[in-house]
Amino acid sequence: MSVITYRQALRETLRAEMHRDEDVFLMGEEIGVFEGSYKITEGLLKEFGERRVRDTPIAEEGFVGAAIGAAMLGLRPVVEVMTINFSLLALDQIVNHAAKIYGMFGGQNSVPMVIRMPGGGGQQLGATHSQNIELYYSFVPGLKVVAPSTPAEAAAMLRAAIRDDDPVLFLENLGLYNTKGEVPDDDDTVAEIGRAAVTREGSDITLIGYSRMAAVAGQVAEKLAEDDISVEVVDLRSLRPLDRETIVESVRKTGCAVVAEDDWLTYGIGAEIAATIQEGAFDYLDAPVRRVAMAEVPMPYSKPLETAALPSAESITTAVHETLRAVGRRVG
Repeated sequence: MSVITYRQALRETLRAEMHRDEDVFLMGEEIGVFEGSYKITEGLLKEFGERRVRDTPIAEEGFVGAAIGAAMLGLRPVVEVMTINFSLLALDQIVNHAAKIYGMFGGQNSVPMVIRMPGGGGQQLGATHSQNIELYYSFVPGLKVVAPSTPAEAAAMLRAAIRDDDPVLFLENLGLYNTKGEVPDDDDTVAEIGRAAVTREGSDITLIGYSRMAAVAGQVAEKLAEDDISVEVVDLRSLRPLDRETIVESVRKTGCAVVAEDDWLTYGIGAEIAATIQEGAFDYLDAPVRRVAMAEVPMPYSKPLETAALPSAESITTAVHETLRAVGRRVG
C-alpha cells in the first residue's frame, strides 16, 4: 500500500492502461511536450512517443470530434480538455455525437472514449475558469459522468472509464490534485460506474457529496463525531448513472439528509438528490432535506470573495446542526 497524491494516481493509471492496451492513447492541449497544464501526463510522451501522446491545437470541437471518430474505429482515446469550462466549445460533439451515436446507429457503433475535465474554484482563476458545470452533461442520456474524491477511487474509476465501451466524462476537481491517500500497490481494481459508496457509517444524519465535497463531508463527519453526532457519508462517485438506491437506503436509516455540491444551488445536482430522497424516503424523513452549494454568482477572482462563495466545512456543519435542531436534537 502506497500513499500517493490524486495527481499521481491518475498518472500511474494512465501509464498502466497504456501498457495494458495498445489501443489506448492520449490527446489534448499541451499534454505532450509541456506534460499537461496540471502535470497529469508528465513523462508519458517520453515513454510512449508522439503516436500515443498527441498534442492538439487549441480547438476543442476539433480534437474532441477527432477522438470520437477514433473511438468509432476501435481505438480508446483519453482526451484531456484543459478545464471543464473549455468543454463548452465542444458541446455539440459531446452531446450530439458522442452521446447519441450508439443509439442513432442502432448499436452498430460504440464510442469507447474518456474525456478528462479538471474544474472547480479555489485557485483564483476567475469566473470563466472556475466552474463546475457537470450538470450540463449529467443531464444527457448516452453519457456516463464520474467524479471520484480520493486517489484510490480516481485510479479505480479511471480504469473503469477507459475500459468502458461508452463515452465517459471524468471530472477532476483542481482542489483534489495534491490530496493524498492510500492506493494498493499493483492494484487492478475496476470501479463499478453507477455505484455510490457509504464511506462512513452513521445513524443521526446522512451527508451526501461528490468529488471535493465528498472529501469535505468526510472531514465534517469526523469532526462532528467529537460532539457525539453520528454522520453517515455517501460519496456519489457517479453522477450518471446515479445510484439512487444507496442514497435512499441511507436516508431511510438516518431520517435526515444534507447534500453538498461545488456548484450553484438552483437546478443543481443537489436538487436531483433531494427529489430522489423525497420520492424514495419521504415517509422516513424527520426534517426537510437541506442543500449546501456555492453562491449564485460568477466566481470572484478576489481570494476572500472566492473563499466566501465556495461551500465549506463550516457551511456544511451549520446545515447539519440546523437539520438536527429541526428534529429536536440539542447540538452545539
